[in-house]
Order: sequence, then C-alpha cells, then structure tokens
Amino acid sequence: MDDLIQISKINDFIFCPYSLYVHAIYEGFSQDVYHDTPQRVGKIRHENIEEGRYSNSKRYVQGLAVYSEKYGLVGKIDIYDCEKKALIERKYKIKKIYDGQKYQLWAQYLAMREAGYEVDKLSIHSLSDNKRYQIELPGEEGEKIFNDLINSMRNFEIAKEKVVVNPEKCKKCIYWELCGEAKC
Repeated sequence: MDDLIQISKINDFIFCPYSLYVHAIYEGFSQDVYHDTPQRVGKIRHENIEEGRYSNSKRYVQGLAVYSEKYGLVGKIDIYDCEKKALIERKYKIKKIYDGQKYQLWAQYLAMREAGYEVDKLSIHSLSDNKRYQIELPGEEGEKIFNDLINSMRNFEIAKEKVVVNPEKCKKCIYWELCGEAKC
C-alpha cells in the first residue's frame, strides 16, 4: 500500500495538519534543527523501549512493529503486557490527555487486534511523575470516529484546505519559526 500512514503522525495531524507538512520538509535534516527540549528528552527516554531495556521479563513485548491493513497504518507500540493484556504508551510528561494521543493509542490497539493480540486495557504512562492514565477502548462508535479521522488524513490537501490557526497552539509548536501559517 503506497499511502500508509505512520501511527505517530496521527497526534501531529490533530495538533495541526500544517505541522505534518513542515515536518516532512525537515525530515532529512538533523532533528537538532527543529526539535526542542521536550522532544529531545522524550527521545532519550524512549530509547529504553527501542533497545528493549524496559524489562527483561517475558511478559512484556517492547517496541513491536505493528501494521493495520484495514486502516493502512504502520508504527510501533511501546509496551504490551501479555499477562494483563494491556497496551501502554509512554510519554515523558502528561499534563492532559489530548485526542491525538488517544487516537494514536487506538491505532496501535486496532493494529494489535488485527494481528491477533488480545488487548483489554489501554493506558498512557507519564514517565516524569509515574502516573498512568486509562484510556477507553474505542468500541463501535470510537472506531467510526477513528475511521473518519484516518480518511481525513488520507484525503487532506494542504493547498486546498484552510486550517483554523490557533495562535496559542502555534506558540507551543516546534515548527513555530518555520511555519508560514503561524505568522498570519
């Protein structure tokens, strides 16, 4: 499938579709050009998952690549607890759960389920304060909302669609200095 969507891009798209466009331009550059401190810290903290150092217990699957044929998604999970049948997404610091984070976890869940894994629980774990936030399973209505979101991502054309720019959100964007829309 030529139009696979990276699961990690779901949160970015919801934050601002322009950020995906700007990110695509700078992907070939060193991340030092566009990453700020929170992204650098998050990447360092995430290395434990990437390198399988979260735990050596067999009950944990770490950094598993996942694919959903149904939704055309590809990505990696952070942790799957085989005993609790729980999928856990780790973030450095969570102050509030945003829809993009929830939908990113739903994407992982749907891909895991499609691959035959039983997943009964979803959570986002905040590393900085060691808090875990439970996320509801999508259910039938949630899957419809998710499907509509993926279709919106797949059909989005930056040249044709006007995105409502939120100046407060823009100030928190790592692409603030690079994005022409943010300066409007």
